[in-house]
Amino acid sequence: MTTEVIVLNGGSSSGKSGIVRCLQAVLPDPWLALGTDTLVDAMPASMQASDAGIEFAPDGEVIVGPEFRTLEAAWIEGVAAMARAGARVIVDEVFLGGAGSQQRWQKALRDLQVLWVGVRCDGAVAAGREVARGDRVIGMAASQADVVHRGVVYDLEVDTTHAESMECARAIAAHVK
Repeated sequence: MTTEVIVLNGGSSSGKSGIVRCLQAVLPDPWLALGTDTLVDAMPASMQASDAGIEFAPDGEVIVGPEFRTLEAAWIEGVAAMARAGARVIVDEVFLGGAGSQQRWQKALRDLQVLWVGVRCDGAVAAGREVARGDRVIGMAASQADVVHRGVVYDLEVDTTHAESMECARAIAAHVK
């Protein structure tokens, strides 16, 4: 069976986006890169100013409301539809709800060949990257480093604490059929 979707799950600043770019470079076929940041960027600004949308607390906590969940559900189904239509897709995700988040994706991707990848990074290292990036709420990386993996089942895990994005991408690409 041919891999149709690669789902990368990891906390903020764990290195997922770098791995995605490297995967697109090393995989022989074209792959679309879609992620939770793409979804948030596509939402109206009012969604970030409402309890019903998504809120980034000063301590780095991410709080999502019912309107966000509605749009997220549509987004997940849309990504699955693109894969069913023949696009190979790499999903850059942050499973804030751990296993519950994975279950939402599993339901939508149920008939597709998915490679589930955990992207781990030591919380202190991710926090340092977060500061260097300058585009994240400080505290998000440390608070997400472990919680996003709780109860999640993977086919493969990579750790960017000491490994470069290309090294991780090659390890993942070796599992793509």
